[in-house]
Amino acid sequence: MADWTEEGKKAPAFTAVAHDGSKITLDDLKGSPVVLYFYPKDDTPGCTKEACAFRDRSAELKQLGAKVLGVSTDDVASHVKFRDKYQLDFPLLADTDHKIANAFGAWREKNMYGKITMGIQRSTYLIDAEGKVAKVWKRVQVDGHDQQVIDALKALTAG
Repeated sequence: MADWTEEGKKAPAFTAVAHDGSKITLDDLKGSPVVLYFYPKDDTPGCTKEACAFRDRSAELKQLGAKVLGVSTDDVASHVKFRDKYQLDFPLLADTDHKIANAFGAWREKNMYGKITMGIQRSTYLIDAEGKVAKVWKRVQVDGHDQQVIDALKALTAG
């Protein structure tokens, strides 16, 4: 379990397979701000609400130049079903070996009803156009999170 990647640090490099089978690297996205959000599981209530909130704000996010990427440990087939079911318009990355989540610090010990497990802590990273972490939300509450991200993006692109 790695420490969180903190604001002001270079975002860890990664390569991942997206829902459509394409490979996405962080380097490919340089020049644009990136909203990299980690979520526990496809098609569960909180994760669906969060994904749909980003989908519903996609015009604003695009206007601010941002690329949105969702990351979970689900496989590509699961991501395809989730994306199609909710018409999500951004890539979902399969992190089946949780290397990306671990690199960013989102792979955490979780305690559910006294049972300790390892899993993704719902969290979001706003990465600037140069690849540095501009903002981190470590324990995301889904309600209103899309607005927090948009506000941070506006501040980033204005500065």
